[in-house]
Amino acid sequence: MNFLFEAAVLLGVAIIAVPLSQRLGLGSILGYLSAGLLLGPSITGFIADPESVLHFAEFGVVMLLFIIGLELEPSRLWTMRKRLFGLGSLQMLASGALLTPVGLMLGLSLDVSILLGLILALSSTAFALQVLNERQQLTTPHGQAAFSILLFQDLAVIPLLASLPFFAGVSELAMGESWLLVLRAVGTVMAAIVFGRLVFPRVLALVARSEVHELFTAAALFMVLGMALVMEWAGLSMALGAFLGGVLLADTVYRHELEANIEPFKGLLLGLFFIAVGMSVNLALVFDNLWWVLGITLLTLVGKLVVIALIGLIARLPYPEIPRLATVISQGGEFDFVLLTAAVSAGVFDQRIASLCIAAVTLSMALTPFLYQAGERLGDRFKQKKPYDGDFGEDTPPVLIAGLGRFGQMVARVLKSQNINFTALDPNITQVEFIRRFGSRIYYADASRLDLLRSAGAEQAAILVIAVDDADTATLIARQARDHFPHLKVFARARNRHHAWQLMELGVQAVVRETFAASMEMSNEVLKGMGYPSSNALDAVRTFREFDNQLFKDAYKDRHDETAMAANDRAAMAELQSLFQKEFDKRSKRQKRSETTQTEPESP
Repeated sequence: MNFLFEAAVLLGVAIIAVPLSQRLGLGSILGYLSAGLLLGPSITGFIADPESVLHFAEFGVVMLLFIIGLELEPSRLWTMRKRLFGLGSLQMLASGALLTPVGLMLGLSLDVSILLGLILALSSTAFALQVLNERQQLTTPHGQAAFSILLFQDLAVIPLLASLPFFAGVSELAMGESWLLVLRAVGTVMAAIVFGRLVFPRVLALVARSEVHELFTAAALFMVLGMALVMEWAGLSMALGAFLGGVLLADTVYRHELEANIEPFKGLLLGLFFIAVGMSVNLALVFDNLWWVLGITLLTLVGKLVVIALIGLIARLPYPEIPRLATVISQGGEFDFVLLTAAVSAGVFDQRIASLCIAAVTLSMALTPFLYQAGERLGDRFKQKKPYDGDFGEDTPPVLIAGLGRFGQMVARVLKSQNINFTALDPNITQVEFIRRFGSRIYYADASRLDLLRSAGAEQAAILVIAVDDADTATLIARQARDHFPHLKVFARARNRHHAWQLMELGVQAVVRETFAASMEMSNEVLKGMGYPSSNALDAVRTFREFDNQLFKDAYKDRHDETAMAANDRAAMAELQSLFQKEFDKRSKRQKRSETTQTEPESP
């Protein structure tokens, strides 16, 4: 009961603190940290032992690294290689070098000071992307540069985490023992890569064919935790194992399904992790060393502002973009909490230094919204000399296809023939595996799930094609698009005219009745088989098609009144017969005129 009571209080305080923090424009992370600070030993003392909460909540970081790994397809990395490794490595190395004196001033050795400088060089992915998304600036020059730098930082976390045991024990271990640890770690990583590449996809295929959704979730959790535990056994970080598992599965058909299943656990446990970090802050120590906290914050912000502004100049970004880039990623990051906490656990830093740095990073994150507003005002003073096309490359295909059966395949083939990139989602694993062999970007996923649509890039796509077989599923996807992705232009396959009207009610711009075009083509062939000339058959089908399309639109307003619809159908049929009669009379007159002309005698 004590555990349940503590859990209820944690959730309750988070429910209040996080929305309040977001409403103030400070982001969810500061809300979690504030909740932890309130419940920790420094204020109320409700949770007397933050370490026990922190140990469990570390699985949130593990799952975050797994999802980051899922995002890193080899093709995506190759497309971004110049910005990713060029700008990212330059920012990390330059910022780390400039912030190394912070560790020296705190009394750390040179090698540990370099590690602390690299940790403080990291920025907040959550804060920066939230700011850019809210202003729809992710595809701008500074948005793309910021995304590349943040992605490289996420990659850099892995070797930093993996290096902590060596920083902690290098003075105590003999050289031979150190090499044995290195060989053991490398061997474990190689074995995990082989096992994950050959075994994981087959296990997921077996589970997917069972069509039991909760079993797939269980399999995803098992793989994340299994890889994490294997890495911990090898003396490396659990986060490294989760990251490797994600990368190994990034180019499989299960990527989006895995991400959607892990996301709720990741979000909840990561929030708990930030609460635990907030609990660990020693306020008495911070107030006793207030000038240290302010000094570290100022050095971190100013140092990174200078470095990132210089990087913007080197990358030849437009001048208005440089202050925006510098201010959006100048803060400390959420991985600082992860690395500082892990470093304390590994014995690299003591708790005093970690608490001072965590307090400084928290303060820098709180200042981010205000700094970015100043950066925007400064950027507006420069004139934009050259417009930017906002091309984000192959990372965000413009078309998203829901359902890749016979109908969706035709759409996909036409798009591919025009070199138009698309992402397709389909819940039939057998079909997905078959089509995937031909290089198509198709994933095993249920497109009716909001989280999977978002994971597949619905927020960045321009067009959504709904090509699923089931009418109810198509309607649900259209409703999700209207409610959550109103920018999408939606094209939908309709089962019949009643289903088409439902889709029109949901704001679908273009509705295609699935059998209408095929039946018109068949009618044309039947008329020709009855002896109609080709032109007459085409005219008859064209007349009917135009008439039926107009009838379809006119009947839309009476779709809920059966009596009115029946009367409209009778009137429409009479009108159609009249049209055909008039068309027949015109053709007869033309034919008689032609025959008369041919039989008239020639003039002498």
